[in-house]
Amino acid sequence: MTDLVTRRGPDLTAAELYDLLRLRVDVFVVEQNCPYGEIDGRDLLPTTWHLWAPGEAGGAGAAGCLRILGEPGGVARVGRVVTAPAARGTGLGARLMEAAIEHIGGAESVLGAQTYARGFYARFGYEPEGEEYDEDGIPHVAMRRKACA
Repeated sequence: MTDLVTRRGPDLTAAELYDLLRLRVDVFVVEQNCPYGEIDGRDLLPTTWHLWAPGEAGGAGAAGCLRILGEPGGVARVGRVVTAPAARGTGLGARLMEAAIEHIGGAESVLGAQTYARGFYARFGYEPEGEEYDEDGIPHVAMRRKACA
């Protein structure tokens, strides 16, 4: 399996950003039939980090990715966690989350989980907080991983 790549927003090449955006649009907008503004102005911020697995055999595209946003108070926000259909069931999502936890270190982190994935994120220490909410027609729940010493 390929190594994961980690890059700050401003350090992404145009081709890397294209690959990440394409995967996210292919899954979140097209596959999940959820039209929303994927390009939110946060991908290239200096406080944003991207973690991803390149396509197989160095091919174009990304097999999976996520991003980590710096939030006020030192809290990290994990989001846009996605794997390509061909990479599902391979453990790539878990590898990405493990890398995110390592990157975040002991800091507190939050995420908005699609409710069906609540158990997946719980494996990494995230606990639900608050009520289920609708985001772009998909049920979500806020989850938090407390700071570790």
